[in-house]
Amino acid sequence: MINLALKAKLETGLAEMRLQVTVEQQEQLISYLLLITKWNKVHNLTAVRDPLEMVTLHLLDSLSVLPYVQALTAKRLLDVGAGAGLPSIPLAICMPELQVTAIDAVQKKASFMRQVKGELGLSNFHVETGRVEVLIKEPKFDVIISRAFSEMALFVKLTKHLLAEGGQWMAMKGVSPELELASLAIMEPEVDFIKTVRLKVAALQAERHLIFLRPRTSILSIS
Repeated sequence: MINLALKAKLETGLAEMRLQVTVEQQEQLISYLLLITKWNKVHNLTAVRDPLEMVTLHLLDSLSVLPYVQALTAKRLLDVGAGAGLPSIPLAICMPELQVTAIDAVQKKASFMRQVKGELGLSNFHVETGRVEVLIKEPKFDVIISRAFSEMALFVKLTKHLLAEGGQWMAMKGVSPELELASLAIMEPEVDFIKTVRLKVAALQAERHLIFLRPRTSILSIS
């Protein structure tokens, strides 16, 4: 019965947000959510306990960035401080052509993400354990995203060695982070603010914003 309620809430939310997600992908998203629920009983992966709330606060919130990632036609994405795999696993499910890597310093969270990869057969999803500032990856990433990692200046500082030429950062935030942007301009003067987009998450009244950033050198190389 709970599965039907979860599916109905997800389907309604996706329709309200005008997101194109196949039935098979929706089923994978629900399977992922049920795995979070199962692991949460022992490992405390997330503070949200109610599966119906997870549809809004985890799945739909993560998928609110889907159109913006799709618009970049990126090939490789890195999710920093991914926790239980948010937003990386929903993005990997809905964009099978995108190579998605998630990194978290907490071993139990990385173990959970590997379990999801195996159970859902996500061949385009990869998991790293450890601190992002010491991660070395080639080729580098077209998009580096974070949902709950740190304030933006630190996010940029710790990940800029992993950003491909012409790449962008995406920072998912609640209220529009004006103070963080001001700090970023001082701490990372070679990084340019592109824009802020207000995200719409079905059934969620709280504010959500997506901040786009890129290195100034990327602008020079494109022009």
